[in-house]
Amino acid sequence: MHKVLITNATSLFSILVPSFRCTAYVGTQSLKMKTATFAMGCFWHPDALFGCQKGIYRTRVGYTGGTLHNPTYRNLGDHTEAIDIDYNPEIVSYENLLKLFWKNHDPTEPNKRQYRSVIFYRDDEEKGLASESKKEMEKVSKSPILTVIEPFNKFYNAEDYHQKYYLQTHHTKLFNSLGIKTKDLVDSTIAAKLNGYVVGENTIDSFHSDSELLKLSPENKSYVEKLIARGKQAHC
Repeated sequence: MHKVLITNATSLFSILVPSFRCTAYVGTQSLKMKTATFAMGCFWHPDALFGCQKGIYRTRVGYTGGTLHNPTYRNLGDHTEAIDIDYNPEIVSYENLLKLFWKNHDPTEPNKRQYRSVIFYRDDEEKGLASESKKEMEKVSKSPILTVIEPFNKFYNAEDYHQKYYLQTHHTKLFNSLGIKTKDLVDSTIAAKLNGYVVGENTIDSFHSDSELLKLSPENKSYVEKLIARGKQAHC
């Protein structure tokens, strides 16, 4: 399980403003966070998709669902590529996360274990909601839904170069301007959000209303706005 960072507003503000090193947790919001885990094929796109949604504070890609200890991309064993999502359920519900899950990948496509479609549940409530959502999909799908629903076990973070992949590899000037070290990408809210916006995974209006991005320079804001206007660009 990941560690929850609890800090006071004053210390967080002193870290956030000069370097944009925003954690996934802000003040008492750390006490409200829940975590959802999904596998949707390649994990780069889900990282971008969920990262820029309202109410989501941290995302990280990695490996889960298997038995191999400390898997790596080159030695995945029986694990599956997945995304861990820290979110505030008072802002975004688990049901809405499930809607994004179903809408943004093909749950009928056969894949090897690395790229399975999976909902990993942490409690009976998540299991029930996941099962109901799958039944609804089966009612409207012309092909069998291959998504499986499994209990969550342990999540292993993927290598640093996989985290916020689009931001750090395709938009290096923007990424470098944030002052975030690659090893800290899994904990950065602003990196999660920008990683989605730069590939058009949310709207201009959402970008403008996102309080986490208010400290961006005018140059960076203009750059991201142009990318959003191009529409969705994410792919694996």
